[in-house]
Amino acid sequence: MKKVEILVPDLPESVLNATVASWHKKTGDVILKDEILVDIETDKVILEIPSSYEGIISKIFEKEGSIVTSKQILGEIIEKENKEKKIKEKSKLNEENKKKHFSPSLRRSLSSKKNNVLKNESFSLLKKEHKKENFYNTQKNTINNKNNNERFQLKENKIDLNSSTRSITRKRMSPLRKCIAERLLIAKNSTAMLTTFNEVNMRSIIKYREKYGIFFKKKHGIKLGLMSFFIKSVVECLKKFPSINSSIKDDDLILFNYFDINIAVSTERGLITPILKNANKMSISKIEKKIRYFSEQGNKGKLDIKELKNGTFTITNGGVFGSLLSTPIINFPQAAILGMHTIKDRAVVINNEIKIAPMMYLSLSYDHRIIDGKESINFLNYLKEMLENISMLFLEL
Repeated sequence: MKKVEILVPDLPESVLNATVASWHKKTGDVILKDEILVDIETDKVILEIPSSYEGIISKIFEKEGSIVTSKQILGEIIEKENKEKKIKEKSKLNEENKKKHFSPSLRRSLSSKKNNVLKNESFSLLKKEHKKENFYNTQKNTINNKNNNERFQLKENKIDLNSSTRSITRKRMSPLRKCIAERLLIAKNSTAMLTTFNEVNMRSIIKYREKYGIFFKKKHGIKLGLMSFFIKSVVECLKKFPSINSSIKDDDLILFNYFDINIAVSTERGLITPILKNANKMSISKIEKKIRYFSEQGNKGKLDIKELKNGTFTITNGGVFGSLLSTPIINFPQAAILGMHTIKDRAVVINNEIKIAPMMYLSLSYDHRIIDGKESINFLNYLKEMLENISMLFLEL
């Protein structure tokens, strides 16, 4: 029987190691080709490792939580021998050996019956293949049911908060959570961070969505959200205030002449900030589809490493969780980050009259080494004007 190694794939250039997140199989399990064996987690994404062969897992060397590197051996598979193929080859060899001792008339007779024999043999092999497939499906369903039962039992085994027993739960931080922690500390310690605030009346955008939302979804197959309006508006503001679309490297100020906008996406694994590259060239519908893609792939841990690196400005929306106001931390080494918040009906003065309006607080955290207070305030004022008069965006005013 042939033994095959289960290897860690080549990790991205900037990733030194990974963590074994979860094994989907255990020693002795029957596996099919292309079936997912194990997930490994980097500080950015989750990589699924499939099986290249049919067989049985004979050994697991690296357990969940182990730190691994590129091409490290995770386990071994005993490849399943193709018995049907061996039987067929043996039968053919025996037939050829027998033919050597047959008379010419008998060999002609066998030759005439060859097609019928082959048909019967093919039918027999198909039956065997069908049985084999049923066997593997049965094994797979049994394993999946067992795993589902185990997950259910784990969920049911909750901590009794009313118990008098004092205890703690300790678990290792995931690579993603460690990376987030490190980057936040770097941002806090490496920038002169300051936050300025403003508020925006969202009635213009809300009416726009109410008027065109149904047509938009019918044509593009996706809901018209808020984020796309903010991204398009932010790009126009960054064109007017280029120092906010910048960063510091050594003693140099780097101004970006392109607009790669990070959007903060909350996933089950933690916060990620995928990038809308060349956002200035993207339509509203394309932005909405890309946001949905980021959310779906982010929850699965399947975003490409290239989709998470080297943005120029970040937008985060704490409002989806009900945040009224916050001071977001800069996505270092960028110069600034915009914070969106929940929309609340509030009493405001409009044309010397007190009215109820759907208001949202905006916050801009910025690196004061690069951006002056005047620039940050004017940036938010211009963004407020554009969002409250959304037609300005499409008329390029």
